Amino acid sequence: MSPLPAARTGRLRRLWVTGLAVALFGALTACGSGSSDGSGSSDAPASSGAFPAKVDTKFGTVTVPSRPKRVVALGWGDAETALALGVQPVGQSDWLAFGGDGVGPWAKGLYTESPARIGTLEPEYEKIAGLRPDLILDVNSSGDRTRYDTLSKIAPTLGVPEGGDQYKISWQQQTTMISTVLGRAGKGEQLIAETQRKFTAAAGEHPEFKDKTITVGSRTSAGWGAYVKGTDRVNFVQALGFRNNPKVDAEAGADFSLQVSRENLQMLDADLIVMSPIGIDAARISSDPLYASLPAVQKGHSVVFDDQDISQAFATNSVLSVGYALEKVVPLFADALK
Repeated sequence: MSPLPAARTGRLRRLWVTGLAVALFGALTACGSGSSDGSGSSDAPASSGAFPAKVDTKFGTVTVPSRPKRVVALGWGDAETALALGVQPVGQSDWLAFGGDGVGPWAKGLYTESPARIGTLEPEYEKIAGLRPDLILDVNSSGDRTRYDTLSKIAPTLGVPEGGDQYKISWQQQTTMISTVLGRAGKGEQLIAETQRKFTAAAGEHPEFKDKTITVGSRTSAGWGAYVKGTDRVNFVQALGFRNNPKVDAEAGADFSLQVSRENLQMLDADLIVMSPIGIDAARISSDPLYASLPAVQKGHSVVFDDQDISQAFATNSVLSVGYALEKVVPLFADALK
């Protein structure tokens, strides 16, 4: 840690690059310690998988001839997914400016050697080439053809799946694709099953979530926005039983979020509103008179993330972060709906 439409998309993305992005457990058990030879690959054997490994993507079938030893992870949450599978990337993008190893607290300690830091929206291709990767992960990404073609000249590149443009990919799909090219499909299936059980348990414990409408939105210095169906944050809440705000989905375009003007802020109203501050203080949301006038907010059915770790876990939405997010946000949702 996966974008607002048109001109403001660029401004919002630049906020992410500088670390102002919103934040989406603890580590999903026994992810294997890394090797000490600097290869970036774990000592742990693959759960299953054979080579050559093949995965279908938007750009065709990607073939990885042998087990990768030097992986560079560029997509949103791709590095955390590799770490969950027991593979330490030699380079990665730090979308949310965590610093250190470039991952959230739920992945703390999974690197034995810090990776090289790679740019996000504008990756440093020469720096990537200098790492001598034998596999590049750019799965949860924009789906830009020029970016993919440039990366593919450096090493086999696992790009977005069909329909996965603009960061529209689930953590399950991300885990399946990455585990396959790493020769760890069995481990990937295990992690997915463990995490899905957590969602099922949380939904079962909170039947009040079922069919409640929800707006998952954000506010930046540029304005207000709401996330649309098919994006990770919405997938997260839908797995708990919520329905995404139909007014938002009716206006959705190709981007992963919808810009909402102050004049149309009533669009955010739903049974529950969940808002994330991006590059601003959370108080600029909760104390805004127009936001406070929304019926859901007046009823107390609003959650504004003011804890950076919770916000970032919810935004990252990797197989490592979602468990942490579930533990933290489910009680907040439940309290807000009482």
